[in-house]
Amino acid sequence: MLGHVIICGYGRNGKQAAKKLTAHHRDFVVIEKDEQVIQKLKDNSILFIFGNANEDEVLLRAGINKASCLISALPNDSENVFIVLSARQMNPDVRIISRASQETSYSKLKLAGANNVILPDRIGGDHMASLVVVPDLLEFIDNLSIVGNQTINIEEVSVEQLYDTTEQKTILELDLRKKTGCNVIGYKDENGEYHINPEAHQKLVPGSKVIVLGRPEQIQTLNSMYNIEVS
Repeated sequence: MLGHVIICGYGRNGKQAAKKLTAHHRDFVVIEKDEQVIQKLKDNSILFIFGNANEDEVLLRAGINKASCLISALPNDSENVFIVLSARQMNPDVRIISRASQETSYSKLKLAGANNVILPDRIGGDHMASLVVVPDLLEFIDNLSIVGNQTINIEEVSVEQLYDTTEQKTILELDLRKKTGCNVIGYKDENGEYHINPEAHQKLVPGSKVIVLGRPEQIQTLNSMYNIEVS
């Protein structure tokens, strides 16, 4: 495979990641060392490598040198650090997302080379507290689905897919609202920095992306009009 995702560990978080990637039609392979879990992967026709993700040869068999992203979802932080360190050395360009159980592991994983570090327990606790503080707002956000072609409400699109960037346009000039009904709610510049609710005169430079919000049928219109494949 080329440009695929590698998931290290098929526990609770790895399984959720696989489910999301499947919904988005993304190619992925799971690295798992538990034989009982391997049987579940076989039963669900999920591509897998039987082995320990800590071993370089296993990462190579999973195609780390050709992968676009690696998700290290093991419950042991020290193992995640080792995997992140090995993967970063083997593929300097791969995007690495790692799970962490302890907040003290965050800096270690970032230092090892992880682009993003997720602490599931902290996210879960924050989510539950938010249901107390701003319940209606959180319910609205939870309903902004990004899974599945029929329920998608948010899309991130590179500007190159929207127009010929040799002559730069602004958000106003692109006029996606009039053409598709979708609203531009965010802008990711060429340096990877996000800008929430960008101004209408924001120039859409090469290498940047726009984040649009719309009803499912509006997102489908956007994808159809610009031949955008849902990733």
